[in-house]
Amino acid sequence: MRDVLLMALFAFLGAAAAGLLGALALRLLRGRSVVVSLAVVATVAVTAMLTGTLAVAWAMFLSTHDLTVVTTVCAMAAVVSLATALLLGRWVVARSHELTLAARSFGDGGSFAAPGGAATAELAELGRELAATSAKLAESRERERALETSRRELVAWISHDLRTPLAGLRAMSEALEDGVVEDPDRYHRQIRTEVERLNTMVGDLFELSRIHAGALSLAPTRISVYDLIGDALAGADPLARQLGVQLIGARVDPVPVEVDGKEMTRVLGNLLINAIRRTPADGTVAVAARREADTVVLSVTDGCGGIPEEDLPRVFDTGWRGTHARTPPAGAGLGLAIVRGIVEAHHGHAAVRNVDGGCRFEVRLPAARA
Repeated sequence: MRDVLLMALFAFLGAAAAGLLGALALRLLRGRSVVVSLAVVATVAVTAMLTGTLAVAWAMFLSTHDLTVVTTVCAMAAVVSLATALLLGRWVVARSHELTLAARSFGDGGSFAAPGGAATAELAELGRELAATSAKLAESRERERALETSRRELVAWISHDLRTPLAGLRAMSEALEDGVVEDPDRYHRQIRTEVERLNTMVGDLFELSRIHAGALSLAPTRISVYDLIGDALAGADPLARQLGVQLIGARVDPVPVEVDGKEMTRVLGNLLINAIRRTPADGTVAVAARREADTVVLSVTDGCGGIPEEDLPRVFDTGWRGTHARTPPAGAGLGLAIVRGIVEAHHGHAAVRNVDGGCRFEVRLPAARA
């Protein structure tokens, strides 16, 4: 038993010396190729076995012949191990190089496609992660292009909408100044109307900028959707009477929600005004509220005749109006974008879909806790 322990000690000391030298070599070569690292590992393994064997042989005073046999066996093992390590290293390096070339497409705005063929588990996982990242970047680029398009449309519409009332105000003010107006009071009323339109547009732009900047400050309180809808209907009723549109509460369940009453009233007001303006005279705009599981669904249904299916995904985009025929007083196309921003700030969701004779806008909000 003592001899066995002694041999184990000598073998450990010899292998430990080789291991320490190998660790030092790996540290010095840590920035080099994986081929070099694998070669060092293979060399360390064989050298550790050889030094341990030689240490035991020296301690046991083996004959020269036996020592030569042992050394030859270790040398052959070293050659095979080193060759295997080099082949493995070259294969890993080749796969890494293919992965690097495939990843360069990111910088060119392309998509990533993992190279075919077998790969190590780590390289395969890296390829999958790069593919997932590529998909996310493609979605981000698409959103950025859509946002840039909507911004251009917004600038174009705002420029048009501002130019029209400003030109009218200038013409009316010049007419009043020259004293060629037969009914000054009518001009004064028209000027006030145009100023109100401009004020509304500026207010919408300010609200939208706060939403995009994440600076929308909410003060949630517990309130019944019955009260919210009542306030919104009262605010939209004059416009509905003026345009000959009937407002009805189709079904309003008195369920509670925790929202900012002012902002949510603006949401419903924007939806109602949009619906009233799109509904022909003698038409109907219906408002409803119901509870579904843990959410409260507010809906506004109009009689606009429906929205083309290809336009439905863009309805809530900034500056969208659907058709160039929608000129003032249709607005600057900010109302629905503000609706989505406020609803999402309340951790809700806004959507639209076509129904018979028109479309239905739905706002889903988390229900208030019991």
